[in-house]
Amino acid sequence: MSPVTRDDPYASYNFKIFVFNVSDDGLAVSGSFTEASGLELEIPPIEYRNGSEDITVRKIPGLKKFTNLTFKRGITGHAAFWKWVADALNGTVKRTHGSIVLCDENRNDVMRWNFDRGWPTKYTGPTLSATKNEIAMETLVLAVEKLEIEV
Repeated sequence: MSPVTRDDPYASYNFKIFVFNVSDDGLAVSGSFTEASGLELEIPPIEYRNGSEDITVRKIPGLKKFTNLTFKRGITGHAAFWKWVADALNGTVKRTHGSIVLCDENRNDVMRWNFDRGWPTKYTGPTLSATKNEIAMETLVLAVEKLEIEV
């Protein structure tokens, strides 16, 4: 009897995020995020019917759509990262690229989502409360124009 090979699913907590060229010196922000969401893409169908055909609807691929990416992390006071957000707020949008990397239990890269032409479209600061014992969390939403998956 041959040994059974198990393909266990990867844990969702084992990931890394890299956002490149956030500052003028090419600084990359990485690692300190606690959550990433919005890894979605869609190719909605365009439905049409030729006038000479019966009542069958034909479907062709439409425009690609990529959902905004949402990142959450504890506030660290990273000046270059905040300057990137503030510059966008002041009308100087600097587009960048980056990756969200899923890791196995040994922290080896197993899957990667690369995004391109991302820029900050929304920032949410922390909810502050003197009655709670929690980390101050910030949320950043990035609009992206491209999302590719590497396995």
